[in-house]
Amino acid sequence: MLEQVDLKAEKMTKEEYKPVHDELISKLVVLQQEARSKGVGLVVLVEGWSGAGKGSRISDLMYELDARATKVYVTEDMNPKEARKFPGLEWGVTGEEPMMKQFWEALGERGEITFFDRGWYSSAVEHVLFGLTKANPKALKELAEKMRKLPVGERGAAVARSALVRDNIGAYRQVAQNFEQMLVDDGYVVVKLFVHVSKRAQKKRLEALSKNPDTAWRVSKRKLAMTEFYDDAYAIYDNLLEGSNFYFAPWTIVNGEDRYVANLQIAQTLVEALERALAANPSKATEQSALAPESSRYHIISNYPHIDHSIEKPRIEADEEYNELLKKEQARFRKLQEEMYQKRVPLMLMYEGWDAAGKGGNIKRVAQAIDARAYQIFPSPAPTKPELAHPHLWRYWTRLPKAGHVGIYDRSWYGRVLVERVEGFATPKQWARAYDEINAFEHELTQWGAILLKFWVDVTPEEQLARFEARAADPTKTWKITDEDWRNREKYPQYKEAVDDMFRLTSTEFAPWTVLESDDKHFARIQALRAINEALEARLHK
Repeated sequence: MLEQVDLKAEKMTKEEYKPVHDELISKLVVLQQEARSKGVGLVVLVEGWSGAGKGSRISDLMYELDARATKVYVTEDMNPKEARKFPGLEWGVTGEEPMMKQFWEALGERGEITFFDRGWYSSAVEHVLFGLTKANPKALKELAEKMRKLPVGERGAAVARSALVRDNIGAYRQVAQNFEQMLVDDGYVVVKLFVHVSKRAQKKRLEALSKNPDTAWRVSKRKLAMTEFYDDAYAIYDNLLEGSNFYFAPWTIVNGEDRYVANLQIAQTLVEALERALAANPSKATEQSALAPESSRYHIISNYPHIDHSIEKPRIEADEEYNELLKKEQARFRKLQEEMYQKRVPLMLMYEGWDAAGKGGNIKRVAQAIDARAYQIFPSPAPTKPELAHPHLWRYWTRLPKAGHVGIYDRSWYGRVLVERVEGFATPKQWARAYDEINAFEHELTQWGAILLKFWVDVTPEEQLARFEARAADPTKTWKITDEDWRNREKYPQYKEAVDDMFRLTSTEFAPWTVLESDDKHFARIQALRAINEALEARLHK
């Protein structure tokens, strides 16, 4: 792809540049306000060579745009000392948080422009290189020895062809594709720019920066030395760009040799992207028809849950037995959680279920077992205005536990395919595509190293009715029962259909569902603690 740009093209004079620039900027300023009013978000990823002027190109644009609806996020280099490899990962490397979390957190609302100065592709390369160093030191050493036997300039192509690197890059490319596709589907425009300069220009610029006392700190000796491997890096960049040139988020190669040429090309690209997005006005009628898909692109386990309320539910009859089992499983969890903390393994416990099924009491007994500093409970009330202005998974990407801690979710991201589906808060198109979006989210969490347990707290309609009536009759519990609870009960067939689709489309090998039989709350609490303990032991003691 990089060969698309003629780096020897003539440079522009200021006189040639200014009138064209002013016209483009005038258009862009108007388009920014129109996009803001219509809720069209713009994500601009600026990748490129060291010394190519990525930051300067962003700064030139920021000066012209409405700062109230524009933000810049600078991706820092990975610190290998902070990154940690979790046991059992198939690829990549993890740290205190998943690779994509920083980009989700930095994402502006629909209607805003978010510039990323370097982004998920730079991070992917860093994660792959460090991950290979930690996970496959012998194989990486063999590859390095093979590379040293090749002339400088031919090494990059060989690295790109290497199965060791290719497979790992491919996995991260899928993560990037998931992210970009989700943004586009949710009303964002994704513009990906690669600022390209020649080997000669890169070396000249970096040397000039290093000789200037005000900018020398920006250029390390190692970065200067790496200019000798420009041709090798060229092959790797070209391979990465080609493989991620998605039709919904293509790359634009920017000629960074001349700042005037680069500024005009970038401004023109943004103008055209916003014009296309604002001209597209999908008919509301197309939003009203959708069904849950027949299958998922992720492998679904064959024994996903099928709820059958005609079968008699298990119980723990004696309080003494329950108290003894509860004490035993809580002590077991407490010990495992301390070990989990030391090994920096994150644990995510997600609860969904019927109203009055006992989710709160179950969560309480789980949290009771461990130090209050070790966990955080994340409820899922109605989304706030900022949350509604982002993709639906944004509020969960920004609410992840730290490595070694426990995150407990009292209702969750599954609201999109449950209550939002049934009550019409999400369009059919939105909830229909959410199943695979959720699977992709959970896949990234488990690849990060998280243990993810998804609990469906189940109760029969008869038992639910008895609990509703008991709450309504008890002055100390009437606050637990609302008109909405009774209304939801009347929609039981619609919710049951949504639950069945949820199990059918999100019971993956990496994140299966566990049904907690909660007609007897005591039984469900023990069942949850046992599932948690077994999952922790499987990870920590293998």
